[in-house]
Amino acid sequence: MFASPTGGPLSPNTDYHVRKRLLRDAGVRDGRLHDARHTAATVLLLLGVPDVVVDSIMGWEPGGAARMCARYMHITGPMLRKVAQQVGDMLWESPKDN
Repeated sequence: MFASPTGGPLSPNTDYHVRKRLLRDAGVRDGRLHDARHTAATVLLLLGVPDVVVDSIMGWEPGGAARMCARYMHITGPMLRKVAQQVGDMLWESPKDN
């Protein structure tokens, strides 16, 4: 349970207003709080964080990353280009001099 600075109950939308103020003061683009979960999951994907760690960070049930990744992690254009380049390099690698 959380209380106001004077010990009274918090208004149900206090966290909403505090978050909005923090974003504004920090000069960060406004967005829905839930969108931040998608961003966080995508960043973990970009960093190559193991699924078991992603589950823990995101609060997902152990072993749930496979199902939740499809919902929360978003593949980016640069990620696809990097993989395409790696596959191309592997397939079309120039012969090495002996």
